[in-house]
Amino acid sequence: MTTIFVCDTCRYSAEDKVGPEGKTGGELLAERIERLAAGRDGIRVCRQSCLMGCDRYCNTAVAAPGKLTYVLGMFAPTDASAEAVVDYAGLHAGSETGQVPFKQWPQGVKGHFVARIPALEG
Repeated sequence: MTTIFVCDTCRYSAEDKVGPEGKTGGELLAERIERLAAGRDGIRVCRQSCLMGCDRYCNTAVAAPGKLTYVLGMFAPTDASAEAVVDYAGLHAGSETGQVPFKQWPQGVKGHFVARIPALEG
């Protein structure tokens, strides 16, 4: 099972903590990711209050047991961003190691990778 962690406390923009809806950018991105991931086999979504990447709002992490974890940030809280993250998580879920070849990355995640974390072994 691949998990998309979404920071629900991330800023809406560089200037604003909350957007016009009165929600943080992280809350808005989480809602969109949850909606798009619903019913997708092998993917679940968990909200996390603060992934400590405040300079790179909105932040996510894609992780699964025994696989590489990827931290992604600098997303706008939009449907397009959410779709790119969910599509990438689907590719991660289908990969034996969590590594997805660059040519398969959705366009919307390119330039958003912050860190790759080695898999924990048993």
